[in-house]
Parts: sequence; C-alpha cells; structure tokens
Amino acid sequence: MTTKATTVSKATDLLTLDELGGDGIRSLFETAAAMKANPAEFRGVLTGKSVIMLFEKPSLRTRVSFEVGVARLGGHAMFYDHGSVKIGERESVKDYAKNLERWVDCIVARVFKHTILDELAYYASKPVVNALSDMHHPCQALADCFTLTEHVGTTDGVKLAYVGDGNNVAHSLILAGAMLGAQLTVVTPPGFEPQFDILRKAMAHAQKSGAKITVTNDIEAVEGHDAVYTDVWVSMGQASQQAFRLAAFQGYQVDAELMARASRGRSKPALFMHCLPANRNIEVTDEVIDSPFSVVYDQAENRMHVQMALLAKLLGDTN
Repeated sequence: MTTKATTVSKATDLLTLDELGGDGIRSLFETAAAMKANPAEFRGVLTGKSVIMLFEKPSLRTRVSFEVGVARLGGHAMFYDHGSVKIGERESVKDYAKNLERWVDCIVARVFKHTILDELAYYASKPVVNALSDMHHPCQALADCFTLTEHVGTTDGVKLAYVGDGNNVAHSLILAGAMLGAQLTVVTPPGFEPQFDILRKAMAHAQKSGAKITVTNDIEAVEGHDAVYTDVWVSMGQASQQAFRLAAFQGYQVDAELMARASRGRSKPALFMHCLPANRNIEVTDEVIDSPFSVVYDQAENRMHVQMALLAKLLGDTN
C-alpha cells in the first residue's frame, strides 16, 4: 500500500497546516475570536456530530480542549486509548479507518508516527485531524499564533525566537510563521536543527508572505524579539536519550538573562511561550514561566478556541 507522504486525500484533513495556508489560518482565527467572545452563538454548530479521539500518547491540553470544545459546539466526543495497543496493531489501519468512517464525522488522532495519520487520511472518507505526531503539531501552532495576535496584534512581521529542539512543535511553528509573515529565529544546539524538508517548505511559503526564517546555533540571536518560545528537551519516547540531550542543551535554558537579551531594543519585555507540559528549571526557569510576561496559560486556553473553529470549519456551517 502506498500512502501519501506529502499530500492528503481530502482538502478537509488537517495533518500539517499546508491544508489551510495563510488565508485559511487567518479565517480560522476570525472564527476562533468570535467563538471566544460570544460562545453562545455557536452552541449548535456540531449538533448531531460525533468526533472520535485516538490517543497513543497521554495528554492534558489536547484531550480536554477537544472534549470540552466539541461539547460546547453541541457535538459528541469519544476518547479511545491506544496507549497499550497502537493503531494498526490489532487490525490494519485501513480496516480501522473504514469502520470509523461509518460511525463518526471526524477522527482526531494523537500518534507517535506521522505515517499513521497519512494512512488514516488515505482510507477514511471523514476528516482526520493531527492532534500531534512525531513530525507536526498543527493545532498547537495555531493556538500559538492566535495567542500572538491577541498580545501583539498581528503575526505579520512579529519577531519570534524559538529556542530548543527542532522538533514537531518547532516544525509546525515554522510553517505557521512562514505562512503568516512572521520573522522567526530558530535557535538550537548543533545537530538538533529542524528537518530540511520542513525548512524547504517554509521558505516557499515565506517567499509569498514576506516571512523571514533564520536557523542558528547562536543563543545571542534571540536579541530584539517580541516573544521567546521553548519546549521540553526530552519528549515522550526519548527517555533513553535523556542524559545525552540534557548535556547537549546546556546553555539553551530560557532564564531571566536570556529574556532580558530578547527584550533589548523593545519598549516592553518579550513574551514567554511554551506548549506545556514544562520541565521547570530545565528548559525554562520558574522565574520566567511564572512572570507577568508569560502567556503559557493563554496558549493552553486557545487550544480549545482554535480547535473549535477548526472543527466548525470541517464539520459545521461556518465555512
């Protein structure tokens, strides 16, 4: 069986952010803002709709934000735990997808391997939403950029420094920033840069939007940014690499000194961002994450609002 590694089967899937593009993301943000301001106006958008959530990895924000969001829109969310038996082990991904499409209106999947999402999208006639994979975390990036629009006013020209591992969160943030005209500086230790294919796609988007993407190992490059973003240094499934990673990332902790450097030349301190969960006093100090300029809980809340807007776009009447 040949799956589509770079494309998806339906325009109504969301696997990478490519399915939305810059204009689609901006439209989604308009809906998310309206839902956040006037939730009662959207209570029936998903009436009669069912969303199944397939989780190979544990989660707080992803599970609760999707479950509550679907309920607020009048739909029904179901959680299916794949922590013990991974998708495709008990039965083929094809058979699984072909069964699910007969019962539910949308499949939300949080998986280890992105190829599982590609297969689900290939075989299922219903929308498939990436709730996290090893390559992408599009719902998180949408929430992050929506949060920036709330605090900065726009993503066009916003200066965002990402410090840490060039992982799935970084990949989606890079793509979103490239589509929305951001000036994104990615600072990683040597050997932990984002994947070249992601950067290639981001550069193509940047040519259209006017975005600027810089990748460097120099921590001094954070100077003069509107926000600083970091993520854990050791993700789920990387426990065996913990000692190696902690050593490699020394010098890349987001502390008060780094935030002061990022704020140089600005009229107010730079914002601090993190997708959570955070390993406090490892990739970020308590002083930073608990500061008045930390917007981590805004990001967490906005997961729900942008996902509600996304589901309404895929399944409801707000297209």
